[in-house]
Amino acid sequence: MKLHWFHLAPWQHLPKDFNETYRSVWVDVPSHLFNPVQANHHYNDFLDELELADQVGFDGICVNEHHQNAYGLMPSPNLMAAALTRRTQNAAIVVLGNSIALYNPPVRIAEEFAMLDCMSGGRLVAGFPVGTPMDTCFGYGQVPATLREKYDEGYELIMQAWTRPEPFTFNGKYTQLRYVNIWPRPVQQPHPPVWVPGGGSIETWEWVAKRNHVYCYLSYSGYKRGKSLLDGYWETVARLGIEPNPYRAGFLQLVAVSESDAQAEADYYEHAKYFYDNCLHIYEGYADPPGYRTQATLSKGLVSQHGKAATQARKNLTWKDLVEGGYVVAGSPESVRQQLTDVAKTLRVGHLMTLLQFGSMPKHLANKNTELFGREVLPHLQTLWSEWEDHWYPKMIPTTDRAQPAPLPTATNGPANGGAGTTGHQTNGHATTSGAQTGGVR
Repeated sequence: MKLHWFHLAPWQHLPKDFNETYRSVWVDVPSHLFNPVQANHHYNDFLDELELADQVGFDGICVNEHHQNAYGLMPSPNLMAAALTRRTQNAAIVVLGNSIALYNPPVRIAEEFAMLDCMSGGRLVAGFPVGTPMDTCFGYGQVPATLREKYDEGYELIMQAWTRPEPFTFNGKYTQLRYVNIWPRPVQQPHPPVWVPGGGSIETWEWVAKRNHVYCYLSYSGYKRGKSLLDGYWETVARLGIEPNPYRAGFLQLVAVSESDAQAEADYYEHAKYFYDNCLHIYEGYADPPGYRTQATLSKGLVSQHGKAATQARKNLTWKDLVEGGYVVAGSPESVRQQLTDVAKTLRVGHLMTLLQFGSMPKHLANKNTELFGREVLPHLQTLWSEWEDHWYPKMIPTTDRAQPAPLPTATNGPANGGAGTTGHQTNGHATTSGAQTGGVR
């Protein structure tokens, strides 16, 4: 089994009474709750945490796209992925995703993903979510009823842009381009592996299976509630006569590892509570607009995981509720190993995406969780599904053939910025003005 470290990049300073005082963490969350100076530290911490995951042996590090919210601070996951290409070496860089229907023209995604694949030496996984209604319909103004049609057309354009060697014309309903001829082109041929994250729309199962991609169920209600959705996916795979390779599926699970089961509660409960009470506090009017979900999904009786009932069910949960309900897999390393083995086999997932930083969890605790998992859990799980071949993991350039970042150049006459300050500072004993450099690197 492949183990991936997933970061949502949550805003960690929502007030304690947020879910009582404010309507929603998405779409109309007040901007006065955001502090860009604190965000400067957060982004650096988040990148450090992802880089640590690479160092301790995770198979992939994951970022994703959300807009106008305090739930996840990555409106552009490609920026995070680009930063990760330089200081990580081993893990796949899993971008889940870019929301295809939001880009005009979508060929921009083909270009940026190809660029990331080149920068990372063929380590990219290209994620193509439809996107939540909060992001797509309310944040970016898309029409719910035509969102999937626009998504499908954008997908076709991207795949052609990656695989057709000669310039071509694309004449779609939503995008018309006289010339499509992207530069750069991806390292992985014919294209990087495509993973499609979903939240429970049944038509996505068949769409993914027929195109031989990976379906990833991103649920925050835990593996016990996720089973019915994954069962539906595997039933679709069987109906289509496709080989039930477990690497066709991924699943997201919150995980909390500590020295003992009791210590896990002491370490992580307040941060899990922050996540479920605040980060998933979504106004129902934004969660399920008419036309967003298809008739087939509605007929199946599946409810939105962002709807009022689901949101209320996740609030004010005790630690016992979270663990026994499967929301969080928590405990000692041995306990977590046993639980996650059961999760993988029950859901039949070859790609397990672990959320080891969640809610208000500070960096030192996220690192503890990551290091314990990497040392005492991960090696025991990577042997699962070894009888199957993973066709959907990046085919990377061998490490020995891959470009490496050069060491930072050393200034011959001292640091170019004088070591402190940005205006009117001293460099090499001479006063400078803003933006000027004296004796720096040429």
